[in-house]
Amino acid sequence: MADHLEASVTLPSDPASVSAARAYVVGTLAEWGLPADTEVSDAIRLIISELATNAVQHTFGQSPTFTVDVALDRDEQLRIGVTDSHPRLPRRLPAAVQQDNGRGLVIIRWLAAECGGRLRIRPTREGGKTISIELPWTVPAQPVPAAGQQEP
Repeated sequence: MADHLEASVTLPSDPASVSAARAYVVGTLAEWGLPADTEVSDAIRLIISELATNAVQHTFGQSPTFTVDVALDRDEQLRIGVTDSHPRLPRRLPAAVQQDNGRGLVIIRWLAAECGGRLRIRPTREGGKTISIELPWTVPAQPVPAAGQQEP
């Protein structure tokens, strides 16, 4: 594989864009060799859903679009980020037990850590922010033959 792969899509800040962002990331990673039926893929699906939902819900109409960036460096590190143009950085809020929201970044941080990665939040030069995860890329370079099968 190449030393560096990247892909990007910009979507409207609309609830329908959450599933589009998820499909885009999963499809891109499948093209790069990550099967869609793995635990890591499941974690990434949830992470991108949370990030995209936050970009839609918490920008209060001040970010008409958000951008999803996916990058793979030297088959070692995967980065997935969501950038919006709203200037306010997220902050941890106390979430009441009965509350339906307020735990997104906690979930993302936990899932990233479970996969051996981390969450990063950075302001952009344009005044917005990028919330991203960095994960180790753990896909084998070549498919592993099933038990009992021999390679040609």
